[in-house]
Amino acid sequence: MDLPHGFRFAGRATGIKKNQAKKDLVLIISDVDAVACGVFTTNKVCAAPVQVCRDRLPTKRARGIIINSGNANACTGEQGLADAKEMTASVARLLSLDSAQILVCSTGVIGRPLPMAKLRDGIPPLVNDLQDDETSFESATLGIMTTDTRPKTAFRSIRTPEGEIRIVGFAKGAAMIGPNMATMLAFILTDAVASADDLQVHLRRAVDRSFHSISVEGHTSTNDSVILMANGAGGASAHAAGDAFAQALDEVAMDLAMAIVDDAEEATHRLTIDVKGTRTEQEARQIAKAVADSPLVKTAVFGNDPNWGRICSAAGYSGVDFAETDLSLRVNGTLLYDHGMPTAFDPVAEHERMKARREVDIELIFELGTAGCRFWSCDLSTGYVRFNAEYTT
Repeated sequence: MDLPHGFRFAGRATGIKKNQAKKDLVLIISDVDAVACGVFTTNKVCAAPVQVCRDRLPTKRARGIIINSGNANACTGEQGLADAKEMTASVARLLSLDSAQILVCSTGVIGRPLPMAKLRDGIPPLVNDLQDDETSFESATLGIMTTDTRPKTAFRSIRTPEGEIRIVGFAKGAAMIGPNMATMLAFILTDAVASADDLQVHLRRAVDRSFHSISVEGHTSTNDSVILMANGAGGASAHAAGDAFAQALDEVAMDLAMAIVDDAEEATHRLTIDVKGTRTEQEARQIAKAVADSPLVKTAVFGNDPNWGRICSAAGYSGVDFAETDLSLRVNGTLLYDHGMPTAFDPVAEHERMKARREVDIELIFELGTAGCRFWSCDLSTGYVRFNAEYTT
């Protein structure tokens, strides 16, 4: 992987997590001022780092992001806000920067004060560890994980008349995933030259098509953040790349979003939900989210049960106005419900088809218009319930 020019990475263990050997503190630094923007949780209860980043973004002079895992620094009041700002100030001081040039993110258990003594001891050696190689990048991808079973990364490069543009992204997330975003962090870095206005437009589009179109259990968290930095160190402009830059950014975000759904806690199936023929895209998203978040749909999929009634009823309570005869439904390509009427199909054969594959394709076809959307989710397993019942105890 050829990382974008002008970025350095570090990740190390400071003892925040129960397993004190696991990496829990990460630093991303741009060697030059970078344009940066972000998209954050819509939860009214938002973590201190989210508040700090919202105040500092967008900006044309970002230099880095300090991230800790194992503690969300959420619902921690004024002390939590002071601690988040102290993290950025500590990094800035060691690198002779302005603290406003450093962003901060946290993920982990909610409602516990940050162990600032560990962070104060851990930040100086973290700064000393900064390198621009793949090993250091890998350390960063490991350091942001909580219940993730594996790192989540994506990379694209674009050839332009001005030279090559590189884009890399890494993310964490396995549960509390529900638009608009959830307990997920994603960092996308590029060496392209870009304006703040253009970058925000590109990021919003990419997030809408990816992170805003996934759901594990529909729980919007307190810390979710997607931050995009463009430092211009490669010399080629995003504008020169034209649509190719936006497409590459979309693909990086999509790869990361799919990796989150694939790593959903104890999931056995990934659902791809296509809604077609609605009046507007918003109607399609509303229906898709109702299906994706339905515990009855998700548990039916876990049981490999082609229970079309649960899917159709979820669409029916989505709040979108339609008649039963407007709707048809296919699961894994088999027509189960046709313009308001069930079809004759072999439920045993469909059960075996679902059981034999991880992917489940759900297609809801309406007779309302020409709009639609694609959405992703997963099943809800007994393992998920057990895991989250025991998470903090």
